[in-house]
Amino acid sequence: MGKFEGIDKPKLKELPQIKERISFLYLERCLINRHDSAITVTDERGTVHVPAATLGVILLGPGANISHRAMELIGDTGASVIWVGERGVRYYAHGRPLTHSSRLLETQAALVSNIRTRLAVARQMYQMRFPNEDVSQMTMQQLRGREGARIRAVYRLASKKTGVPWNGREYNPDDYSDSDPVNKALSAAHACLYGVAHSVIVAMGCAPGLGFVHTGHERSFVYDIADLYKAEITIPIAFDVASQNPDDIGAVTRRAVRDAIADGKIMERIAADIRNLLLTDAREEDFITNTVNLWDEKNGFVKNAVSYGKELDEPDLADDEFVLTEGYGTILEDE
Repeated sequence: MGKFEGIDKPKLKELPQIKERISFLYLERCLINRHDSAITVTDERGTVHVPAATLGVILLGPGANISHRAMELIGDTGASVIWVGERGVRYYAHGRPLTHSSRLLETQAALVSNIRTRLAVARQMYQMRFPNEDVSQMTMQQLRGREGARIRAVYRLASKKTGVPWNGREYNPDDYSDSDPVNKALSAAHACLYGVAHSVIVAMGCAPGLGFVHTGHERSFVYDIADLYKAEITIPIAFDVASQNPDDIGAVTRRAVRDAIADGKIMERIAADIRNLLLTDAREEDFITNTVNLWDEKNGFVKNAVSYGKELDEPDLADDEFVLTEGYGTILEDE
């Protein structure tokens, strides 16, 4: 076989951090391929080159065809790929994480599995939304009540500022067109935010399904994190777009969200907020390690790729006294 063309796989330290990347790129009805270290996007208007390492997440909509070589490059550069439905409002699948460390994942699982620590993280999330309130002693029921009242106030304020009538959050997840313009805009805006939050979560090695406020869904933690920024980003954008009443409200909303977070600061904030929620002593090197260890109930972990148990070897045992099984390992042949 001849030499395989293409650039060498980059080292993890050489890749841009999540805070330095473009937030998201939505693509539909196009052909996605690869040219050196860039992905190429081709449709009837022509071809554009996008440096893969600058992307945080690629949202692939209907009609997007992507090559194996493009996926190889995207995977090597640590970008996430999320397959979505039309207008980006449905989620189907996503790619792999940027980090090689499981530290955040293990900490997240430990925190969410204990009622006391789970409630503490949930309170911390709500405190980020209510900086002027003391929520340290509130129950989840009280926190939900405060959140509901706050979000209703945000909707009323946005409606008053833009003149867009507001009759509540009503939409059909299976039929995007079956709602009024502002609810369509909200669905499209939130979908973009979910995609960005999801990409940061999986890039950092966390579990999208292990939520602290939301539960029982494969993206519970995505909803937890996205809720931190809706009142600041997606709700105002949705009402502003709805007040313009454009023909393709979904596309205009996506572009507005993209422009609002194009500087990458929201991705940097999401990454920092996740670390602050889950860890108190996070260091950068904890997230770029590529070391596999073995778990130990006393020491925490021991080195991998070490031949343990040599003291248990029986040197006088002949090799032909062993027979291989169809499963893992060997058994002694019956005498």
